[in-house]
Parts: sequence; structure tokens; C-alpha cells
Amino acid sequence: MSDVGGLSDVGAVGAVGVVGAVSTGGTGRGLVEVADLTVGFGELRAVDGLSFRLERGAALALVGESGSGKSTVASALLGLHRGTGAYVGGSIEVAGTDVQRASDDELRRLRGARAAMVFQDPLSSLDPYYAIGDQIAEVYRVHTRASRRAARARAVEVLDRVGIPDTVRRSRARPHEFSGGMRQRALIAMALACEPDLLIADEPTTALDVTVQAQILDLLHTLREETGMGLLLVTHDVGVAAGSVDEILVMWHGRVVEHGPVATVLGAPSKPYTRELLGAVPRVDTPRGDASGVDASRVNMPKADVPDGKVPQGDVPRVHVPGAAAAGSASVGESGTGSGVSPLTVKDTPAVTAADTPLDVPLDALPGALPGAPRGAASRVTAGTASGAAGEVVLEAVGLRREFGRGKRAFVAVDDVSLTVRRGETLGIVGESGSGKTTLGRMLVGLLEPTAGRISPGGGVRPDVQMVFQDPVSSLNPRRSVGESIADPLRARGERDEGGVRGRVRELLERVGLEGAHYDRYPHEFSGGQRQRVGIARALAADPRVIVCDEPVSALDVTTQAQVVALLGELRRELGLALVFVAHDLAVVRQVSDRVAVMRNGRIVEYGAVDEVYESPRDPYTRQLLAAVPALDPAVAAARRATRRSARQQLAAV
Repeated sequence: MSDVGGLSDVGAVGAVGVVGAVSTGGTGRGLVEVADLTVGFGELRAVDGLSFRLERGAALALVGESGSGKSTVASALLGLHRGTGAYVGGSIEVAGTDVQRASDDELRRLRGARAAMVFQDPLSSLDPYYAIGDQIAEVYRVHTRASRRAARARAVEVLDRVGIPDTVRRSRARPHEFSGGMRQRALIAMALACEPDLLIADEPTTALDVTVQAQILDLLHTLREETGMGLLLVTHDVGVAAGSVDEILVMWHGRVVEHGPVATVLGAPSKPYTRELLGAVPRVDTPRGDASGVDASRVNMPKADVPDGKVPQGDVPRVHVPGAAAAGSASVGESGTGSGVSPLTVKDTPAVTAADTPLDVPLDALPGALPGAPRGAASRVTAGTASGAAGEVVLEAVGLRREFGRGKRAFVAVDDVSLTVRRGETLGIVGESGSGKTTLGRMLVGLLEPTAGRISPGGGVRPDVQMVFQDPVSSLNPRRSVGESIADPLRARGERDEGGVRGRVRELLERVGLEGAHYDRYPHEFSGGQRQRVGIARALAADPRVIVCDEPVSALDVTTQAQVVALLGELRRELGLALVFVAHDLAVVRQVSDRVAVMRNGRIVEYGAVDEVYESPRDPYTRQLLAAVPALDPAVAAARRATRRSARQQLAAV
């Protein structure tokens, strides 16, 4: 029997868990029973005394910041820490199997048949060489002894079940031929191949645009309704959890802060930390001018939030930033470094002042369609202007078009886009994946030449327009220290004094909330939020007038996200920078932008003052995007899901 990409055993765990035979469970027991779970890596205690129970057919969300121990708990349920050197204590029972005492063969029979896992990054969980259908069929064959024909039929069946169109043909496609949302659907299909009782979804929608995210969450909900399987959802996005689960367990530094029904925890949180976590969530229904003023005081998490009043060593300081009034003040904190679960010390968290965030700018009159507004887009005109609208035009694009390929295979990524960016303002650009946002951003910076149209100032790569990329890991050279990477723009413009270069880099590191001594550290020694700060420092090294931010916070937890956004707002105000903020997160864009452009299929379909576009969208596509944004109110989330389901049924009936 062949072994596709090593998926028959260990590799299958990377995608869904190894599929095995059914284990018998105890009568009256819950699907998952966890008591006093402790997981340690050397001296670091990642999970500390965690207990919870998940009933059959129920859904529970583990919610917390990066480094809170959520994914560590999920891996422990399947025994994935075995053989890694980690210490695992306490009791874990999944579908009647005692995970701590089970043999390797018993764990293989548990994984997949009774419990399957969908990991965060589908591209790294799928073998790039083999077809999607072959990978699903291989897992099914190895653990059910089915024939090749039956396994292939099962692969097509589950792909169709998760909504992959033209399943017979698409089952022969490789992972790179699928979009991000389709790859995530393929992983879910692989998890469903042997009809497990429990599905563990570890950040299944991170970095997906809002419409694809809504589709994946609706799919998980439908599957749970139809199959009766239990769902353990691991996420840092509270909005994702609100409409997807029955109960929420809030984690902080490996410990339970709050646990209860989703409506209670989100509607009336009893712990200050939970309220701060909710306050850090950007709200798509909160006008940009509603949040004003910043409480810059540093406060530690109250001991009452931690079981037994024991605060873990290395307590993370929290900085308050504006958030929704109903949820309390927002809390901003970095992720840990190294393993992703270590705490951050005070020196890693910069002080925040009233200038730290663009949310405190009073917008008495927002700008509408300015010179260079896109032709054919729904645009707005208002009587007043905001601070950025009256400023100097620092970047203008007219009639931009970008094609890839030639002849009949030519693909138009950006088509007839015009816009202006003024000193001190933020222009948000939103749209689904594939709408042309990143291509537009790269043309504005000069990394791509437009097929047609013009950009002023022009002339290839523009030093006065810099870019902060989505993935700081891939945009930083792992073999060079972060200081050397930041110094590149300085040397490129002719700086030869090494002492002066190092001094300037140290200033930039401190300016973005890191330490000058971090010059000689390498990218892997920083957390995700810290690496994004390095990317911002590198952009600032060229003394730009405009910074194009391409999805700068899409993969960060809400508190780290809020801190990076606050830093960008501070830089904008203090340095007079203009920002072009490219994102698929409509809530973040509303809170940071003066104006917004909505893109679809390479064209701008709506353009205007951010609050007007969000409150009174004119284009159906804009309304569709806003309807897909997760809601913190479970009742609202359920109503939106029902509306989307009805729309899909009507479309299918046509």
C-alpha cells in the first residue's frame, strides 16, 4: 500500500489526526473530560491546572491571546505532545479513551475515527505534491482498509459535502490550485472522512477574508447540526466564537479566567480580563469618532482573574486603548517569544499616549469623493473636510490597470483604479481575497509597474513610499539580524558611517517600542507582533511620506493587533505620515481610516468617508461584506447565519 506524502500515520495528524477504529466510551461520560491538565516545556508552564467538560454534540471555544496555551490544550487532547519532551500531567479522556494512559496503537485508533483536528495553516498541512483527493483517500484507506475505488469515492463525497464545486475534477487538483478558503474546506473534508465524534478546529479562519470566514463557520455549524459531532474551536477572535459555540472558556497564561455560556460571558463578563479582551475587539458598528482619549496607565491583570489569586510569574502589563464602551476599556499586550507562550516583560510594551491611536481624532466632517475619485464607483461628497483631506496630496493614482499573462490567458488584477492620498490621512482599502488590494498596494510602492495609468510621484520604486508586508516572517531574512534588515534602506541611500547607521537603527527600534539592544537579534527570537514592529521600523528608515500597510494585523490576536494599530496611528500623527491600510478586516479598517475604498474583481465599487460607507453602503457588494463580519452578540450572529443560509438556498433553487 502506498503512503501518500507520509500521510498514513504522522503526516495525517498534521492535517486531521490519524484515522483509526472506534474506541468504546464510558456510559454517561462527556465526549471530552479534562481535569487538572498541566503542560510544561522545560521551565515554562504553558497550561496550568485546566479543567473542562464537553458534551456530545456541543461546541466549546478556547479563547485567549497568543501565548495563552489554547493550541497546547488542543494538541494534548490527541496526545500530540507525546515524545516531544513536554511534561503532561492531569487527566484527559476523549471519547472514552484515557489519552494519558493509552498506548500508541490506542491513540491511532482515537485520532480520526473519534477525534480529528483541523490546523491553522492548511497549506503546510497538505502535501504540495499530491492531489487533494488522493490525500483524503489515502487516510481513509489506511484506517478503514477500503479499496482504492471506495476511497476515491469517499474523497469526492466529503469534498462535495464541504461545498467544493465540480468535486470530481477538483479532487485531482494540487493544494496550490486551491484558494485559502478551499484549502481549509479540504482539510475539513479530510477530517470528516471517517465521521469523527469530535472535531478540533485550531484557528480555522485566521487570515481568511470575512466572506470566506463566514462560509467556513457556517459549514462547521451545519456539520455539527447534521452529524451531532462535538466541536472544540480554538481562536483568538472573540467574534468568531460568538456565533459558533455554546460555551466559551477564556484562557490567560495557561489558566482559566472565565468559563460559561457564550451569551453570559460575552454579554455580562464577570472578570476584568475578559472585559478588556472584549474591549480590544474592533467594532464594525462603532463610528470611528466615538472612541476618544486614551488611558495610558499601566495596569496588571487583577489577581481575582486568576484561579486561587495566583498570578503567573512574568505577569503581562496591559495598556488601555479605546474600545467599545459596552465592553469596557481595551487591553493591549504583545504575544510571547520563543515557543509562543512565554510572557512579555514591561520593557517590551511601549507606553501609549493620546497620540498613539488614530481613534482619538474628532471627525466633525468627513471627506467624500476627492480629486481622483474612481470613476464608476459609488462615492460620497460632504460639506466638510477632515484633517487629512485638507492636506497636501502626497500620492495620486489615475486609471491604474495591471494585467498578468498575455493573450487569451491575460488576467486583469486591477482595472481603472484612481485615488488620492493626502498628508496625515489614512485611506483604507478593503475587499475579499483576490479583489486586487495587494496588487494595487504593490503598484503604489513601485514593486509592480502598472500596465496602464500613472502614479504621481512616479519613477519606478519610490523611496518616499514604503510598505509593511502581511507576513513579517517571510519579509525578514532569517540569516540576518533585524538591525541589519532595518539598516538596508539607510545604506541604499548612501549612508556610509556605520556608527551613525547603528545609532539610527537603535532609535528606530526604540521608536516602535522595542529596544536598541535588539539590533543583533534574529527574527525567530521575536513574537509575531514584535516582528511586525521590526517591519514598521524598516519602513520608517527611508523617511517615507506614505506607508502602504498590506494586511499588517491579519494574523495577530486582538490585543496585539490593537497595539500595532495604535503604533501606526501615533506615527501618523507625530510624523505627518499618510497611510494606505490594505485589509480584509472591515472592523479594523473602520477604526483606523478617514476614507475607504471597497474593491471587487480589480475595480473600486464604493469610495468615500469611512463612516458614511459603513453606515449607508450603496453597493450590494459592500452590504454583503458588512453582513459577513462576525458579531459579538450570539443572537445577532445566529440571525445573520440564518439569513446567509436562506440566501444560499434561494440561489441554489434558481
